[in-house]
Amino acid sequence: MPNWVRQAAAIPVFDGKVCLVTSRSGRRWVLPKGQIEPGQTSAEAALVESWEEAGLVGELDRDPVGTYTYQKLSREHHVIVYRMHVSEVREVWPERLLRHRTWLSVHEAMTRIHEPGLQNILRRVFQLRQISDVQAVTV
Repeated sequence: MPNWVRQAAAIPVFDGKVCLVTSRSGRRWVLPKGQIEPGQTSAEAALVESWEEAGLVGELDRDPVGTYTYQKLSREHHVIVYRMHVSEVREVWPERLLRHRTWLSVHEAMTRIHEPGLQNILRRVFQLRQISDVQAVTV
């Protein structure tokens, strides 16, 4: 068994805003993301996590917008990221009692996300220049 975990995430976009959810601990804001189960594609996993963690339904871009890695519990996590075009925002969803959901401008979302690899993906997808430009806009 490899010492790394395969995950998929979505950047949910609706009406020009990006959706973030709280982590299970409630201490951080993150994108909906989770492990890719056996027999599941990364795109399927991204859609499932968006529904379970944020109550969102929609379509993904055909191709991923990037990948990043992070360390958690002494294991490396490899995350494939898709942009999701949200068509429905449900008020009742599986993890609604465990997580909070918020809609932010891309600039605001960038200030709340801590993973540098994910910040780079957002910067590229939304054609932002650099994090100092983002912080200057939100101050």
